[in-house]
Amino acid sequence: MSAAIDHRLAPIRGAYLIADRTHLGGDQLEPAVRAALDGGVRLVQYRDKSDNAGRRLAEARALAALCHDHGALLLVNDDPHLARDAGADGVHLGRDDLGVAEARAVLGEGAIIGVSCYNEIERAFAAERAGADYVAFGSFHPSPSKPDAVRAPLALLKRARARIHLPIVVIGGITPANAGPLALAGADAAAVISGVLDADDITAAARRLNTLMRLRW
Repeated sequence: MSAAIDHRLAPIRGAYLIADRTHLGGDQLEPAVRAALDGGVRLVQYRDKSDNAGRRLAEARALAALCHDHGALLLVNDDPHLARDAGADGVHLGRDDLGVAEARAVLGEGAIIGVSCYNEIERAFAAERAGADYVAFGSFHPSPSKPDAVRAPLALLKRARARIHLPIVVIGGITPANAGPLALAGADAAAVISGVLDADDITAAARRLNTLMRLRW
């Protein structure tokens, strides 16, 4: 587990880039992430659901080094063991993944563990009790990467903000054009794929999203 970044010094806020391997080819991965980091992104999640273990480890290690060079954090989607072996800073867990306690046993107390809560506030309460470091709700807008994702209403975000003491991440079809109301409703960070990666200028899109999310922090 990498000790290069103390997550207390790089809080979970602003533009949160999901470096999705289905969206980025191998030759695009590092340049795209670097461009987003240049735009102020300080939280990146590596997502590759393939069974190519060697490629996943090599890419996760490379992204961890790149993020740490920029003072940013790298999380790995779903796989605490890959996060540990790659020197990443933590993991993001979905419904069918290991629980928070099991992931913590793999990664250690200093790891960042985020939990997808979809449109279920009770799941977020359970994640907070279990020791998660942040919770994520969504989809708040139609998502190009997950068109069948459940939708989360703005009222849910407001209710969660009033009752949850962890950072809250929003996800699902978020762009610099629609992130403002989510920030004002209490979101700390906005997780994005196409909203930044499909922009003509990734750095500028990341910078604009960070500016909007400052409405919250």
